[in-house]
Amino acid sequence: MMVSPSILAADMLNMERDVQRMVDAGADWLHVDIMDAHFVPNLSYSPALVAALHKRFPALPLDVHLMMDNPEKYIGVFCDAGAAVLTIHAEIGADVAALLEEIRSRGVKAGLSVKPGTSAQAIAHLLPHADMVLVMTVEPGFGGQKFNAAMLDKLAELRRMGYAGLLEADGGVSMANAATLRAHGLDVAVMGTAMFQSADPAEDMAAIHAM
Repeated sequence: MMVSPSILAADMLNMERDVQRMVDAGADWLHVDIMDAHFVPNLSYSPALVAALHKRFPALPLDVHLMMDNPEKYIGVFCDAGAAVLTIHAEIGADVAALLEEIRSRGVKAGLSVKPGTSAQAIAHLLPHADMVLVMTVEPGFGGQKFNAAMLDKLAELRRMGYAGLLEADGGVSMANAATLRAHGLDVAVMGTAMFQSADPAEDMAAIHAM
């Protein structure tokens, strides 16, 4: 299982230091949440930060999650900024399948995210277009929320439906539930507080990699 530390939990005034700590600990990806204050009630980051992270850490794949009403306006700019994985939400009003294919056409992995209230069956028609499904295990918008264990069934259902792409979970993921998530089919653990506040992130990441 891979680890994608979420910079929402990093020290904003020491971002480079904190990201370097995650790189040194063995992070597989780096999770960057882009929030527009419309789709979710919070505002964060821009393509400029993605570009700066890519320039400073060129070997670190950037896992960019667009929590936006209108991601179609920004797919190009985030891909150009250095996203290795670009995730959009199933709940937006646009043609999600077409946007996922546009992301793929730019040589970037296409991710599809679902809120806790969106069922696996509701995205069945979109699965062929997604290289990864990000299951939100909290309501998106803020870090530090409690993990919703009911989302374990959604991960398992996606596997039962035959989805063979990557499965990612974000929201309250910790060392306490990582093994259970893995048992339900998880491939990528997004971990914010659990990693950035860990006393020994290298030890924790090694344990997750071994799952």
